[in-house]
Amino acid sequence: MKSLKLILANVLILSTLSANDISKEELGRMLFFDVNLSKNRTQSCATCHNPEVGFIDDRENGVSKMASLGDDKKSLGDRQAPTASYAKFSPPFHFDEKKGLYKGGQFWDGRANSLEEQAGGPPLNPIEMGLKDVKEAVSRLKENEFYIENFKKLFGENIFSDDKIAYEAMTKAIASFERSDEFSTFDSKYDRYLKGEYDLTPLEDLGMSIFFSNNNNSCAACHVLKGEGKEGETFTNYEFHNIGISENKSLREKNGVKDKDLGLLANSNVNDKNQIGKYKTPTLRNVAVTSPYMHNGVFKDLRTVVEFYDKYNNKERTINPETNLPWDEPEHKDTISLKELKANAQNDRKIDALVAFMRLLTDKRYENLIKE
Repeated sequence: MKSLKLILANVLILSTLSANDISKEELGRMLFFDVNLSKNRTQSCATCHNPEVGFIDDRENGVSKMASLGDDKKSLGDRQAPTASYAKFSPPFHFDEKKGLYKGGQFWDGRANSLEEQAGGPPLNPIEMGLKDVKEAVSRLKENEFYIENFKKLFGENIFSDDKIAYEAMTKAIASFERSDEFSTFDSKYDRYLKGEYDLTPLEDLGMSIFFSNNNNSCAACHVLKGEGKEGETFTNYEFHNIGISENKSLREKNGVKDKDLGLLANSNVNDKNQIGKYKTPTLRNVAVTSPYMHNGVFKDLRTVVEFYDKYNNKERTINPETNLPWDEPEHKDTISLKELKANAQNDRKIDALVAFMRLLTDKRYENLIKE
């Protein structure tokens, strides 16, 4: 109900704009919430990237939010929809010659080089929004006189003379909205702390010290880009790593997927078998309110994630607290980034401290969603 109210509010605001007022960002906002861009007119970008909850898919979907349900109400994905917040900072997908690894792009496997490419994927994906092709997508746009008028204003009078070009214009508008400050507010308690507007608790202070220390843990190896105390930190270096995540058996019992997820190797730009099972390091911005975790939603609790990392260095950390059973075997065990995972073992207080620090990374408007 809240999401519906938000959609209607956005449509109402934008429908009052004249052709002389509207920007690409504002047009993109309208497109982002438009369910008519899906086959059965039930699903928009905002369905799987809900702005009210950190730009993730917060629907139950019959699988505890571990993956997204398609517009046909039966197709179920095999990966969790990553947050769209702070996504604009991911560099284009490329191979870093200096470090010898892949970086950037959008989606868990980096297959979209830019936000524009990412925006163009879901509408034409048969298990997501399900439109048949570019022509059908553009025909949906042309049903709306507001779109016709403003596409022409922003992209030229002849924009609808070529379906491919018109579709690309749609993706450019959506990407413009996704690059707006609404997606990347940098106003968490951590950001306020850097400005002298928030005092850390002793546990949060300890967690911050551990997080940024290369000697104590492996967090900084992958989740730090600029460094401690630097404004605009996105808490990811955009690299791809295999951290030994297991197959999500409960999800696959529902979606019927049998084949292993190849991770980065599923990206058509990658043919190196050593990249199998690697996924892009996600931002930790809003991590406390965007569960479940990992590419396949296999963990429900943030503390479980930290314990999972600790198991590589702590011989006593043998049990998954969510199942009370030993940790499941990794889906791909030959390419695990053991070097990056190497760290000192953490006791329970230090794990609590790391969780407390990561909760600090929640945008101000989502702080009420944090569960005590």
